Amino acid sequence: MRLCGFLHRMDKGVIYVATGSDYRALAEASARSLRAVEPGLAVDLFTDDPDAAAPGLFDAVHRIETPHSRSKLDCMAATRFERTLFLDADTLVVNPLADLFDILDRFELALAHDVRRATALIREGREEVTPYAFPQLNSGVVLYRRSEVMLGFLSEWARRYAEAGSGRDQPILKDLLWRSDIRFYVLPPEFNLRRVTLLDAWEPGDAVPTILHSHRLMDHMRGQGARIEDAGALVEAERAALTAEWEAVGGRESDPVARFAKGVSRSG
Repeated sequence: MRLCGFLHRMDKGVIYVATGSDYRALAEASARSLRAVEPGLAVDLFTDDPDAAAPGLFDAVHRIETPHSRSKLDCMAATRFERTLFLDADTLVVNPLADLFDILDRFELALAHDVRRATALIREGREEVTPYAFPQLNSGVVLYRRSEVMLGFLSEWARRYAEAGSGRDQPILKDLLWRSDIRFYVLPPEFNLRRVTLLDAWEPGDAVPTILHSHRLMDHMRGQGARIEDAGALVEAERAALTAEWEAVGGRESDPVARFAKGVSRSG
């Protein structure tokens, strides 16, 4: 991986990793949303084609020499920031990050729980069987320090993923967190809001929505409608997807607790 020119180390910043024109365009849309609320924060892009990146949007663009489906695992360790926020391309930043980076005064790493925690997909590890209350953490929003301990953790994550050959990176991450003594913090959902329809459920003082993270932002890449470019359209799409999810299991029962037993189990 080659850095773009001479760049000095900085205290904090955000990185994106995107290969191919579609994902690069997603990352650029996310970066624009970030710039709108954090205009002074440094933002870097790692990509396979630096010349194709939007001019002037990123502070630095780094070339990925050997891209693969989880290039982020290589690029995260190459950050030039002492404190880094990695963001997946399918995110929108809708409020300032405020004092988020201060979490790293106490912790090496911070992530949020993933959704669908009652499914085997999100409960699985590669080698470890953990309690239901220790599900996968979502690797699409990762706050971390550039410390010896953290760089070693990232290196081991990348190594184990390479050994696995393919698949999802989160089961490996779950195993590593379960085994490791690394100090990590679980972020509240507003910093990685995967279930965007929580915006309909929260009371006014519950949270400050900050980072929305949704695969609906990629629907246009799958031929599933027009590109979603703002939070309002994203919430509408997520509402429709939520309705479809319940219809797929026969609809919502009147009992607000029993309805969640459909098709899932907490047993190990």
